[in-house]
Amino acid sequence: MAAFTPDAERDLDFRLMANTFITLFGRRNLLDDSTAWLDEHGYHVATLDAAVWTSREDLLKDVGAALDFPDYQGRSLDAFNDCFGDVASYAAYGIPPEATGLVLVFTDFDTFAAADPETAQIALDIIADNARRAALFGRRVMCLVHSSDPQIEFASVGAMPISWNGAEQAHAGRRMS
Repeated sequence: MAAFTPDAERDLDFRLMANTFITLFGRRNLLDDSTAWLDEHGYHVATLDAAVWTSREDLLKDVGAALDFPDYQGRSLDAFNDCFGDVASYAAYGIPPEATGLVLVFTDFDTFAAADPETAQIALDIIADNARRAALFGRRVMCLVHSSDPQIEFASVGAMPISWNGAEQAHAGRRMS
């Protein structure tokens, strides 16, 4: 996929990636509408239920399976970084060649972040770093993170902040449903 064109600034994918590669969503219907739009525009959307994760191993196993990481891949954050980096640099797995890009969706991520905050933060940082790297190769990679906790916050990742999506950013009293 080539870089965005100047007229793409109105498109959802451009708006989601313009300032960060990791975007928070509180309202599930808004997340669903966004992922449907991305799917309709050729993105490979991999949705994972983070509420079932209780450990680092759960995250690594599910992401590895969703992105078809090689069987020999170790179950460590270093191996996760290596394999996600391979996805960014056109490995034979992770993103189908005909796809516009990859959208990794974590639903109920606040549940996992409460269970293992360190891994949650590191995983998002790895994804952001490699999404930026993917952009250098003309690949689009983003992560949409759903949280039922309207007060959830993460430290900056990839030297970039994690921001609320545009539709919810202005609402200090975010109402999740």
